[in-house]
Amino acid sequence: MKSVAVLGGGPAGASAAERLARAGLKTTLFDEKLAWEKPCGGGLTYKAYTEYPYLLENDRPKRLVYETVIGADKAGEAKMTLEHPLVIYSRMDLNGMLLDRAQAAGTQVEKTRILGIEPNEKGWKLETKHGTAEADFLVVATGARNPLRSVGTEYKAADTMSALGYYVPAQQERIDIQFLDKLEGYIWVFPRSGHLSVGICGKGEPASALRLRLERYMDERGIPRKDAHFYSHMLPSLETTAWSANRVAGRGWVAVGDAGGLVDPITGEGLFYAIRSGDLASQVVLNDTHSPHDKAAAYRAAIQHEFAQDLEFAAMLAKRVFMGKFLFKTVPQRMVHFMQRSPRFRELMQDLFAGTQSYSGLRTRLLKNLNGTLQEVIMQFFLDHVIPQNSRVKA
Repeated sequence: MKSVAVLGGGPAGASAAERLARAGLKTTLFDEKLAWEKPCGGGLTYKAYTEYPYLLENDRPKRLVYETVIGADKAGEAKMTLEHPLVIYSRMDLNGMLLDRAQAAGTQVEKTRILGIEPNEKGWKLETKHGTAEADFLVVATGARNPLRSVGTEYKAADTMSALGYYVPAQQERIDIQFLDKLEGYIWVFPRSGHLSVGICGKGEPASALRLRLERYMDERGIPRKDAHFYSHMLPSLETTAWSANRVAGRGWVAVGDAGGLVDPITGEGLFYAIRSGDLASQVVLNDTHSPHDKAAAYRAAIQHEFAQDLEFAAMLAKRVFMGKFLFKTVPQRMVHFMQRSPRFRELMQDLFAGTQSYSGLRTRLLKNLNGTLQEVIMQFFLDHVIPQNSRVKA
């Protein structure tokens, strides 16, 4: 293999392109927008920046945030000091940094739109807004709104969530997460360099209804919308049944990041999975022991082993977490109550924020540490209700 075309310049595409070019492969990245803003928070977990230290060790504007407050309707709030901070960027700053790294490694960047792709004897023929190009292999990083119907995840309406929000010219020191009644989603307030990202993500409601929920919250909290820029976006949020049939690779191509549906169905977090899938894709592409057909299977196996199985488990949990009830309260309300009262539960939430606790290991970890207090006995019943033993995703 001599050449690879990376279709998309977001975190997934830029990360894959950097590693491919650094290994000496002719790598061309095609993207019409390149670095651009998104409403999503832009937070990088401890897991992400310990795996890839350059995400922390750079001169780009960023915020290290140690304080978070989690709230739920009629349950109050639970405050938590993070042992490992979230590193929060503007998405434009983060993406610009990753693209610069890709170019410094030797990636050729073409600012143009891909209009179509067609397999041929050599690999692929690409039709762009400015002409045609060829490549031996494709890394598809076109995001959730992938216009190329023959490659990448095939989304149904139930496999997506809406994310929308405001960039508010204000500052605060902490992260706020607010669960809302009867919403499979949540509101966030993320402090970035120079502004706040205030947004909402959710499933099962039109974007207009989500925006009303968000604006009501902002008004109640005194967060101004004057001079705030509004953004909206679609996020992957695959249902449990979609994971087993998820189209992440095929002959001569692999899909990374949002184009492969690789987003946490509970939190909507996709940055770690974008960067990690870009890395895994580059490893598979560079492995000459795999044929183009074998590379697809190798990539599917790699992401399944690393995180896809856990994300499938999260998809099963999502509706229970957001919409379930326990002892006459919603599950988010009970989570806030446990955080207010149980040090063990706060430790668990610490590790979920850090990205070091898997969803599939939640139940086992907590049950090992319960010592029989009344609060922890109630917590065990809570776990039985939310994470029943017979609902685990099989390996």
